[in-house]
Amino acid sequence: MRSSPRLAPSSAEASAESEPRRRLSPAATVALAAGLPIALTVSVVAAVGIGSAVIPPAETARYLWAALTGGSITADEVTTYQIIWQVRTPRVLLAATVGAGLSVVGVAVQAMVRNALADPFVLGVSSGASVGAVSVSLFGALTAFGVYAVSAGAFLGALLASALVYAAARGRAGLTPLRLVLTGVAMSFALQAVMSVIIYLAPDGEATSMVLYWTMGSFGAATWGSLPVVAATVLIGTVLLRRHGRTLDVMALGDEVSASLGVDSARIRTRLFVLTSLLTGAMVAVSGAIGFVGLVMPHLIRLVVGAGHTRVLTVAPAVGAIFMVWVDLLARTLVAPRELPVGVITALVGVPVFIVLMRRRGYLFGGR
Repeated sequence: MRSSPRLAPSSAEASAESEPRRRLSPAATVALAAGLPIALTVSVVAAVGIGSAVIPPAETARYLWAALTGGSITADEVTTYQIIWQVRTPRVLLAATVGAGLSVVGVAVQAMVRNALADPFVLGVSSGASVGAVSVSLFGALTAFGVYAVSAGAFLGALLASALVYAAARGRAGLTPLRLVLTGVAMSFALQAVMSVIIYLAPDGEATSMVLYWTMGSFGAATWGSLPVVAATVLIGTVLLRRHGRTLDVMALGDEVSASLGVDSARIRTRLFVLTSLLTGAMVAVSGAIGFVGLVMPHLIRLVVGAGHTRVLTVAPAVGAIFMVWVDLLARTLVAPRELPVGVITALVGVPVFIVLMRRRGYLFGGR
């Protein structure tokens, strides 16, 4: 990078001014960003208290406070406390973490490949994770990781898929958006074929259930042990991506414009590809592939705060986290005691929203 892309905000503003609806003012955006953590906290407490046994919010907050501060509870409250702290809380926090991560990665990927239809899984990462998880489950590999062997296999599969896409898509000019997207789509089909062969050759139906989990997503396996790693990964990745906010503004205008402003798009795209792949792999390893969140959330947020990526990446984590907390709540309560895959809920919500966005905001999809 030869010079700081100081013109990026004005370029983003010009794009935002072409929108039919006026975005929030800077002051309103700051107020929104300040209010979202409160809404997220309320959502988490409510979701932790709702389930097969409904616990009032005040009681839920008391149990959470006791767990965080080492407070005391009575003997007859131990069972309820265990449900709140050991079962529901890590699940709800994992849902919030993955929702935040998917929203942030969706924003970055759409700018990186300049494609409004892109999402965190367009590069074949989810298919690679599914192959890795199913392979570990059936063939007993990575036993050194113990109960986290399947998640480790999913993460390694995601990284391997990312490496294959990178090697196949990289040309003389580096990673170009079109080559990256086409290679990712092709690799996804190839990995799905591999997964189909594994299912066909499996001696029982275990592979089918594993594939359903990793392709539709669930937070049912959430534990306190799996939460810190993915939470730290999402937090660090979000901070790094937000620091690239102005650069993403420039990259969204095209490689030629980026070069004229002193931004080496090919080099930065490579860095972003590695970062988003690591983030996506870490999330898929603990939740499976959950679609439509990284596709729809960025567009909804841009409608409210405008096109500038710094603003979008400020709001996106909390919005995605709140959305995923309530989606997971629906997934585990709609047909209780059975549980729906989270991806079913996100698809049922995301498809209608996506169609409405496409009809109302045609400029986002290649013209009016």
